[in-house]
Amino acid sequence: MSGVKKILDNVLRGTGDTNISFTSLCLLLDRLGFKKRSKGSHYIFYQHGIEEIINIQSQHGKAKPYQVKQVRNLILKYKLGGHI
Repeated sequence: MSGVKKILDNVLRGTGDTNISFTSLCLLLDRLGFKKRSKGSHYIFYQHGIEEIINIQSQHGKAKPYQVKQVRNLILKYKLGGHI
């Protein structure tokens, strides 16, 4: 299983939202085809055809749990991740 696939599985499982690293979440969003721009400590991810934007920040090297949940909901809503 590839590293990105493992990250996707962890995000979709939803049992360890506090243990997802910020870098891993950024990598997952990148592999899902999102474009990134940053403004200070905020990383904003967007994609053509997806209405929502994802705004994430690092908290001591980890992604914030509510932001992991937002990413999970977006993946499920738009059925992303099938090509990883």
